[in-house]
Amino acid sequence: MSSYLTILGFNSAIPTVNSSPTAQFLEMEERHFLIDCGEGTQVQLRKAKVRFSKINHIFISHLHGDHCFGLPGLIASFRLLGRENPLHIYGPKGIKKMLETIFQITETHRGFEVVYHELDKEYSEKIYEDKRVEVYTIPLDHRIYCNGYLFREKPKERHLNMAGISKYPEIETCDYHNLKSGKDFILKDGFVLKNSSLTTDPTPSVSYAFCSDTRMKEDIVRVIENVDVLYHESTFLHNLKEMADYTGHTTALEAAQIAKKANVGKLILGHFSNRYDDLSVFTEEARQIFPNTFLPKALEAVKIG
Repeated sequence: MSSYLTILGFNSAIPTVNSSPTAQFLEMEERHFLIDCGEGTQVQLRKAKVRFSKINHIFISHLHGDHCFGLPGLIASFRLLGRENPLHIYGPKGIKKMLETIFQITETHRGFEVVYHELDKEYSEKIYEDKRVEVYTIPLDHRIYCNGYLFREKPKERHLNMAGISKYPEIETCDYHNLKSGKDFILKDGFVLKNSSLTTDPTPSVSYAFCSDTRMKEDIVRVIENVDVLYHESTFLHNLKEMADYTGHTTALEAAQIAKKANVGKLILGHFSNRYDDLSVFTEEARQIFPNTFLPKALEAVKIG
């Protein structure tokens, strides 16, 4: 099962005719994650043909409006569509108060449980885990408390080498799980069959790092090192570095420096200031440092790995 990222919106501050504020939909190991939820996200989800019922976990980087103002409306739509499953929301401390206040004042009755996971740590921590996927925070440096998120597939099972297995009638179907887990097989006469003769290497696990609004922060390199795909904000070009620092943002050149130091596979830029009409200037600047840099395309499904 391949992992795919659909970028629903990637511009900063305000929506435009051709672009929406930050929001992403990640499919990984049959899990479905929504990352940030700017204004208009549910419309973009509709355009991407995402079933709302698939979304059980939403990760919000910070509480600036262009990253979370779409969330109350999306939750209200969940209710109107008859949702019953719990919804888990991960975000900065205060997100529960913000949403519950809106629901109370607007008399929005959900009919399903919202489970809040409020974050306040200044270090990377694991906030989600199941049998196949784990998610970590990536502490960032913005004007308010902000996290990126690292999504990582766990190591996968080895593949059975049926040609090798068929030579040994003692190996039964019930033994396959142990073989996939990497264990050797011991025949009745005590001879040890090495796992490498009965299986082949597993499909490589993939990883995705989302780095939302932040000044350049080199200590995230150790958290995101070797990820397959990195999305990193690049609100300004480097000739406006002073403005980027003042407003808590990164330049395209700095995002490329982070990608290079972290040895990532692919860099996708985003969160562009509306002052730029031609976004190709961002890749031109970043590719001087990190050639495998790309612009996002709204609603395009990008394969991870």
